[in-house]
Amino acid sequence: MEPKYKRVVLKLSGEALAGEQHFGLNNDVIQGVVDQIVAIHEMGVEIGLVIGAGNFWRGRQGTGMERATADQMGMLATVMNSLAMMDAIEKRGIPVRVQTALNMISVAEPYILRKALRHFEKGRIVIMACGTGNPYCTTDTAAAQRACEIRADMLLLAKNVDGIYDSDPKKNPDAKKYDKLTFSEILEHRLQAIDSTAASMCRENDIPVLAFALSEENALMRAVCGEKIGTLIVNE
Repeated sequence: MEPKYKRVVLKLSGEALAGEQHFGLNNDVIQGVVDQIVAIHEMGVEIGLVIGAGNFWRGRQGTGMERATADQMGMLATVMNSLAMMDAIEKRGIPVRVQTALNMISVAEPYILRKALRHFEKGRIVIMACGTGNPYCTTDTAAAQRACEIRADMLLLAKNVDGIYDSDPKKNPDAKKYDKLTFSEILEHRLQAIDSTAASMCRENDIPVLAFALSEENALMRAVCGEKIGTLIVNE
């Protein structure tokens, strides 16, 4: 198999790392994710990782809390996930750098675009933590922004479902899965697979997005090789 995409940003949800326990980190799940990341790295694909924090904290948990404070707590939680993923990948012999949008130089580098690009040139995986560094921005938006900045060929959204549906497939057995959508359709129909800011950013910079289930066999490898999987979102 040959990769279709040379450089990608992979957005992982924090919930995905928790597995069935729904909180914290599940080592078996992490090892399964790492297996797939290692496989595409060995194919020569340059990988930027953005990880959410829902396995530790979601802003809506902070009932009565100032939104900016709740979001900042979420940014810090992404660093825990990023360090855990860094440790798991480096145990497989692949160098990793964690860069953060908030300065915490004792544990990670500050996010600097030129340094990130240099890491790719050196064969390193770059994990980009703390979202955009700003409250009121989701990690989807952060992933889209980083994908634009590093000129990624594609943004990969690893989900718990195998694509985008017209309604919740867990609640509606007749929900229709889309194989392909445009960003305009995502925005017009307010589909929840990716937030509107992220969708607009990818549309304006012509970066395709693929939403797929990471749990499918060889899903990540199939995605970077251009196989038909999940739901592809493109410009008109």
